[in-house]
Amino acid sequence: MLYKISLENILFLDIETVPEKGDFNSLSDESKDLWAHKTQYQRKEDFTPEEFYDRAGIWAEFGKIICISVGYFTFKGDGRTFRVTSFHGEEKTILNEFKTLLESHFSEPYKLLCGHNAKEFDFPFIARRMIIHGIKLPSKLNLFGKKPWEIPHLDTMELWKFGDYKHFTSLKLLTHILNIPSPKDDIDGSMVAHVYYQENDIDKIINYCEKDVIAVAQIFLRLRGEEILDDVEVKHV
Repeated sequence: MLYKISLENILFLDIETVPEKGDFNSLSDESKDLWAHKTQYQRKEDFTPEEFYDRAGIWAEFGKIICISVGYFTFKGDGRTFRVTSFHGEEKTILNEFKTLLESHFSEPYKLLCGHNAKEFDFPFIARRMIIHGIKLPSKLNLFGKKPWEIPHLDTMELWKFGDYKHFTSLKLLTHILNIPSPKDDIDGSMVAHVYYQENDIDKIINYCEKDVIAVAQIFLRLRGEEILDDVEVKHV
């Protein structure tokens, strides 16, 4: 089945998220209490709510999206090109621009979204943040009432599991074992909030996010037994 999917019908994506506020003390008292309650199980007695706040970006209720990078294949003759672009700025603008892309170029039922661990993180995070901002969900993210085989999502981590639901493999590990150039450079996911709030370097984050999108596409090619990319076009919007 994987080999029957046309590459040009897949939108590869990755998101970067950070805590919605720059520091814990910027939260309202009610939000502080809700954060403490939400994270009590994860924190146990090891961290205070304030000490744990640097991880708020992984929860859509307390985090926000600062970048969505996407990539797609184009074909001309016997050649193929992988094009990458990113949405960044105010979160509501990012989400609306991403929605416009989905509805204008990827709305058909046979077109798919693909990410790494995206079914557990990226797709639901985007959908929840859209709801929070009062944005009507595009069909590709509105899964209500859909049967499993009707959900237009691919996940390279799920594909690598081969039915083993206990198995977690990071993007970095998977690129390493599949002999794909590493997507990581001078930052990793744990550093994104610091780079965003302290260094104010969104370009570094965009570059990091785009490399992940390229890596996801490379993994997908490996899973299909195809040669990896040697031609990537990056254009910023």
